[in-house]
Amino acid sequence: MKVVAILGGQWGDEGKGKIIDLLSDRFDVVARYHGGHNAGHTVKFGDRHFALHLLPAGAVRGRIGVIGAGVVVDPDALLAEIAGVREQGIEIGDNLLLSDRAQVILPWHRLLDAARESAAGDGKIGTTLRGIGPSYESAAARKGVRVAELYRPATLRARVEALAAETGALLRALGCADIPETSAVLDALGRSAEALKPHVRDTGRYLRDHLRGGGTLLAEGAHGAMLDLSAGTYPFVTSSTCTSAGVAAGLHISPRALDGSLVVLKAYTTRVGSGPFPTELKDATGEFLRARGNEYGTSTGRPRRTGWFDAVVARTAVELSGAAAVAITKLDVLDDLAEIPVCVGYRLDGHELRDVPPLVEDLDRVEPVYETVPGWRTKTTAATRTEDLPPAAHRYVRYLEERIGAPAVFLSTGPRREETVWRMESEFLRALPGA
Repeated sequence: MKVVAILGGQWGDEGKGKIIDLLSDRFDVVARYHGGHNAGHTVKFGDRHFALHLLPAGAVRGRIGVIGAGVVVDPDALLAEIAGVREQGIEIGDNLLLSDRAQVILPWHRLLDAARESAAGDGKIGTTLRGIGPSYESAAARKGVRVAELYRPATLRARVEALAAETGALLRALGCADIPETSAVLDALGRSAEALKPHVRDTGRYLRDHLRGGGTLLAEGAHGAMLDLSAGTYPFVTSSTCTSAGVAAGLHISPRALDGSLVVLKAYTTRVGSGPFPTELKDATGEFLRARGNEYGTSTGRPRRTGWFDAVVARTAVELSGAAAVAITKLDVLDDLAEIPVCVGYRLDGHELRDVPPLVEDLDRVEPVYETVPGWRTKTTAATRTEDLPPAAHRYVRYLEERIGAPAVFLSTGPRREETVWRMESEFLRALPGA
């Protein structure tokens, strides 16, 4: 397999950064295809810790990183992240490519994000307030600013002034008084554009030529399947396509180029922000999972909501992306539990449901149908070999595999790169470059 996608299978925060880091040294290029700096990918190894938001996680391995056309980019956030990673000794130069067709997040987008959330009160989505959704809205309305336009002053001014006039009126209606002047925004964009210029190119052409020449590509997903704009728990979703369906559009490559997908799943479930969460635990067990799993957002630091593994959600994610394999992370968080419930279906108004219902109002009302699996009450933290895991942990993994319809090729037993069980007997891993 020369082109593989790594995707989230729940509501984000599944540990994709670690899995991408594990595999990135087998690929020439690692590319982000959607989302913005609301995503947070954590990479740890030894005593080193990287929290990435826009830079593809392969940067830590020195791979060529591509930020594709499907990503929305805050220029200042990207430059700050580049500077921070360089301070940690990672070289970011001509190995980073930024699509000239990526949408630019502007100050009005951030203000609009915050103003809407404030006005929504109890009905807020729970966004990161970084302008992601409003930027995608501008793109869909054909009124956005793309990276290429940063280098055409007359075009840029016209687009920025039009956007400022439209969003400014909306912001004032929402009670926002401190609205930036167009001239100040243009000056800031000019400075950012000059700093980013060495990285900007037609990344779609680059990737198509790269693949035509026999190169390899790891597509890096952000968020999770249940945050997908179309397939997720709408309207409590993000504003892009989080499944493998978005890879081709976000990177400007052929859909036929994708050879395989791997979905990343926590051994339990978490969610940040508002929205339905059928298996959520609001008791001491939920707090135990949060504390034991260090469940706080990489991008925002917000505490994550926690709950039992939802096999309905996980199976849906595997099916949506046609995943041939999964990675199960944070298995060690469950070490102290005597029993582990798993949601295998839903019951709504006396009827059994096999799938996630389309209306969040219904998903909020479902009764999870649980089956209970024995725990192992044995330390698995930092285990690196299959034989180091207790039999009950093996049984739990096999149970999840049966319920979601895909084999687990990675078992993560800690946050660091080294704390991983590679199940090398799997066909998926054997088919990867360099295997």
